[in-house]
Amino acid sequence: MFNWLRRKSAGANPENGRYKHGNDHLIELRQVVKTYQGEAGIFYALKGIDLLVDPGEFVAVVGKSGSGKSTLINMLTGIDRPTSGEVFVGDTAVHTLNEGQIAVWRGKNVGVVFQFFQLLPTLTVVENVMLPMDFCDMYALNEREERAMDLLAQVEMTDHAYKLPTAISGGQQQRVAIARALANDPPILVADEPTGNLDSTTAESIF
Repeated sequence: MFNWLRRKSAGANPENGRYKHGNDHLIELRQVVKTYQGEAGIFYALKGIDLLVDPGEFVAVVGKSGSGKSTLINMLTGIDRPTSGEVFVGDTAVHTLNEGQIAVWRGKNVGVVFQFFQLLPTLTVVENVMLPMDFCDMYALNEREERAMDLLAQVEMTDHAYKLPTAISGGQQQRVAIARALANDPPILVADEPTGNLDSTTAESIF
């Protein structure tokens, strides 16, 4: 079983129960609004969302299609920005960062399992898992492949390590995406339907 629930929190331990920006919780969303302009006018994907998450919590966001689940996840990861409101993760005010700062912060602090895998087709399975380590310069060069193989072993994909993503099934690609999300040992793991392409037995073993 993955031990990400027991990992360190994103940022230093809060002094007197508070983080740098006065937030008391590891993840805090304050009155987050996300709107899109459409032909029919303004559409609210998120409206006045408040969310508090503490270290070690396992939180599921449940709702019907189009209810804003993926948009909410994108707020947490910095993939998208709120129209208004504030997003704090540990000591970081995510909503204030520029694109370059967000990329560096996310690479070191957040593992993301995308709904549609997002594996690079020209890289092998093991290279896809190593990629976050390369981008963020995490772990020594001679340790990265070994770590990637260890993560692939946890999702039972070592036999396919040197294949391209197009040579494996959708369910297998999802397992690789989960391994990649754990590459940098992130304190936070965010997943958008992480086991949607897996059979029930494999999904249970992953968690």
